[in-house]
Amino acid sequence: MVKIIIADDHAIVREGLKQILTKVQDLTAVGEAANGNELLEKVRASNWDVVLLDLNMPGLNGLDTLKQLRSERPGLRVLVLSMYPEEQYALRVLKAGASGYLTKETAPEQLVDAIRTVSTGRKYISASLAERLAFEFEIDFEKPPHGKLSDREYQVLLLIASGQSVKEIAAALALSVKSISTYRTRLLQKMNMKNNADLIHYAIENHLLG
Repeated sequence: MVKIIIADDHAIVREGLKQILTKVQDLTAVGEAANGNELLEKVRASNWDVVLLDLNMPGLNGLDTLKQLRSERPGLRVLVLSMYPEEQYALRVLKAGASGYLTKETAPEQLVDAIRTVSTGRKYISASLAERLAFEFEIDFEKPPHGKLSDREYQVLLLIASGQSVKEIAAALALSVKSISTYRTRLLQKMNMKNNADLIHYAIENHLLG
């Protein structure tokens, strides 16, 4: 029996996932967490086979939670289930140690298949993501500008490109306005750009917004 813990800040999402998984004989969704810190506490207190992890959670976000899980429990399988399309985060979470990446539009049958796959120690990636991975590792020229950003800087880039203000981004990421402004300054410097308009144009041109 595969023991699964679901980490998502929306109770209705957790409940929906539990209803899907409890209908499958070899899977059991026996745990849930509303944020990264709660997930870490429950992982430390008990043994799990697979974590279903959302990226967009208050406080400790999904990427930071994933890195902490990889540090503390390297053998734990983490399947990211996110609202963000593959082109935004899939490569980053796989490089950070996730066992797979799915969007929340995924069919229940595909989710079950992915959980079974990662529970055996294998990676689960879609055909489109496999193509992106092949391109990523076969081409060895200089990284694109956004490839030079830290995970947090990249997250701020996407939020700016989606039209959110510094204040709105600070609230979404549970950080100070000053911190967000600092991240914005850094990413502008790294990408050799001048303002938000440049960032928005870049994100659209490079299909980062899905």
